[in-house]
Amino acid sequence: MMSKETSLRNRLSKPSPEKPEEDEDKKNPKTEPLVTANNGQLDIKHILSKKLQLTTEAEQLKPYFMKEVGTHFDDFVTNLIEKSASIDIGGGTLTSFSILKGQNNHRAKELRAPPEQGKIFVIRRSLLDELLEVDHIRTIYHMFIALLIIFIISSLVVDYIDEGRLVLEFNLLFYAFGNFPTVFWSWWGMFLSTLGVPYFLFVSWANGYQKSSYPVLRTLFYGSLFIFFQLGGLGFVPAYIALTYTPAPASRIILISEQVRLIMKAHSFIRENVPRVLDSTKEKSSTVPIPTFGQYLYFLFAPTLIYRDSYPRTPTIRWGYVATQFAQTFGCFFYVYYVFERLSLPLFRNMKQEPFSARVLVLCVFNSILPGVLMMFLVFFAFLHCWHNAFAELLRFGDRMFYKDWWNSTSYANYYRTWNVVVHDWLYYYAYKDFLWLFTKRFRSVAMLGVFAVSSVVHEYILAVCLNFFYPVLFVLFMFFGMAFNFIVNDRRKKGIWNVMMWASLFTGQGILLCFYSQEWYARQHCPLKNPTFLDYVRPRSWTCRYVF
Repeated sequence: MMSKETSLRNRLSKPSPEKPEEDEDKKNPKTEPLVTANNGQLDIKHILSKKLQLTTEAEQLKPYFMKEVGTHFDDFVTNLIEKSASIDIGGGTLTSFSILKGQNNHRAKELRAPPEQGKIFVIRRSLLDELLEVDHIRTIYHMFIALLIIFIISSLVVDYIDEGRLVLEFNLLFYAFGNFPTVFWSWWGMFLSTLGVPYFLFVSWANGYQKSSYPVLRTLFYGSLFIFFQLGGLGFVPAYIALTYTPAPASRIILISEQVRLIMKAHSFIRENVPRVLDSTKEKSSTVPIPTFGQYLYFLFAPTLIYRDSYPRTPTIRWGYVATQFAQTFGCFFYVYYVFERLSLPLFRNMKQEPFSARVLVLCVFNSILPGVLMMFLVFFAFLHCWHNAFAELLRFGDRMFYKDWWNSTSYANYYRTWNVVVHDWLYYYAYKDFLWLFTKRFRSVAMLGVFAVSSVVHEYILAVCLNFFYPVLFVLFMFFGMAFNFIVNDRRKKGIWNVMMWASLFTGQGILLCFYSQEWYARQHCPLKNPTFLDYVRPRSWTCRYVF
């Protein structure tokens, strides 16, 4: 039995059977006018029915037509990008790269793509900038603004009823960003050290590598210095400052997030440039490919974690666009504050009045879903869209694909690839492909497991330092459930029901994270220990502290 789409196409492509006398009329079109007269009136019923029939068939074919056009357009753009990536502009020659030159060589060096054949940067806008030009999508944006206004009015009315006057206080916001000068000066120390040490070590190693009698020992020496800087200078020192001198959680998030970002930036710079020096040595080139200091400085501020000597640049800076993006970023901060103040704090403040039970825990999770999801949307919009686009516009950075349409994902594999493209690119090129080279191509699952482990540990490390306790709820959800969903709900799932399941699991996960971490936070506030040990830092306090419930 033919499908509906095929039957409609056949009806439009094949001529419908006509009566013999109608065929004779077609040969002589002047024998009958388009509209005939009947008793002085125009008989237009036939034309209207034909028009209605054609309109109905066109509407039925419209989704199939749009789907076909979208598919062919995506294929065209993808092929165009791939062809443009293979063009060597400077030499005017075409280059190509094959991941595997030998079918049986699973451990070949070709598994590591050269830097120029890795991430492809092209000038393109962020997806939300394009979608917000559509009135329907912009209405959703307006709905979020209206909800923020309602939160502000609600706070003013409640404060007026309780205090008898209009009070607009931000005590929680000031507490979260407390001791900010320490964060500011610590960031400058991290940035200047990242600006100087990796670049100096690379230049010193590269300049003497070709003339060195012991190139392997030279590489091991400078590589050890770089690893020591990464673990000690950028690893231990900021964490110690955050735990010792910065008690505010939001200030710690800024410091530790910048620590992780600079570590990934330094690794990308070394990882992309060392193979170029080794290749020039094999080719016995007289010049050593060393990036300029300005190129490295630009990379440290550019909204990408993949180093290139140059990136596609936009012609001008739109200062109004920059101001709008920064304003939206800070507006999202206040939005998160009001969501937490109006929806989360009353929940956890009242929980201490009830004894702990399974019912309290379940209600806590489900009551935390709404504020958790709102905060997820706000963090995504503020950081991945507004903040990144603001700096990209200031630096005239052309490639604005910081995320993709993750909300349309029907598989967790696609969700992980599209939620944060900036971090995903780093994990793909420097974790997954290196693990693939280490474990050979036959162990792709092991390489994927290694990537999940790295990402889970880093996420849990950020939360542990920022909250000042170790409670691996995110690690368990991400490492075990997230990894299992990645294999079960894979790219073969295309139906809409899988998108529903993905959203349901995301909503539940946000509720679990907000509930469990908030419970542990309040438990440690209400049940402090006089002389805590390291075990007290990693042992959940919410399991033994009954006062908070």
